[in-house]
Amino acid sequence: MAVGVKMVRVAETRAQVRPYRGVDAAQRLADRRRRFIEAGLDLLGDTSQTPPPELTVRAVCRGAGLAARYFYETFADKDQFVGAVFDAVIAELATTTQAAVAAAPQTDQNRAGMANIVRTVASDPRIGGLLFNAQLSNAVVNAKRAESGVLLATLYGREIGVALKVGGDHTTRKGMATAHFAVGGVGQTISAWLAGDVDLSPDELVDQLAAILDEISQPRLYGGAES
Repeated sequence: MAVGVKMVRVAETRAQVRPYRGVDAAQRLADRRRRFIEAGLDLLGDTSQTPPPELTVRAVCRGAGLAARYFYETFADKDQFVGAVFDAVIAELATTTQAAVAAAPQTDQNRAGMANIVRTVASDPRIGGLLFNAQLSNAVVNAKRAESGVLLATLYGREIGVALKVGGDHTTRKGMATAHFAVGGVGQTISAWLAGDVDLSPDELVDQLAAILDEISQPRLYGGAES
């Protein structure tokens, strides 16, 4: 009996890993995950309804064009799925923003970062809805927003210290205070802009945000000399 069960399990394992129509198992899993993530972004980033409708596994599967069994093969539950959607979006935005900043001269880095963020959310309203829509009350999204805000503030605080070449514990704490102010302020401003409460073109918004960040990056705020 044990031998028979073992043979069945081996057969099932081979069926899972063997190519299907020339596509191997790992690629099929990655493709299904991508389709689920896209469907989740469509639903979570939808700002056409206020408040947004409740996210359901059935709606996700319908949007992805996949059966529910594939959803549970990919994600443990709905909360893990929502977290995966948010992580995928914020990782892509962070990567492109860091690349834009790295490619710009130091004096233009704030503008380069803001330009990438504003143009990304303007070109894909789903991203703006997921990251900045105040009407979206999903608990996992709210937790992820807070988590990513702390991470971005930490990174920006380090950048301030590196850019200004200043050190010391007091200066570092000042930089972190400014970083949290900057990340929170930028997020709130973009949220208001997407909601129509800030009447600026994308380029005007970039100009304004970059000017503010340039001002709060001045060495005099951290005990350093003016450059």
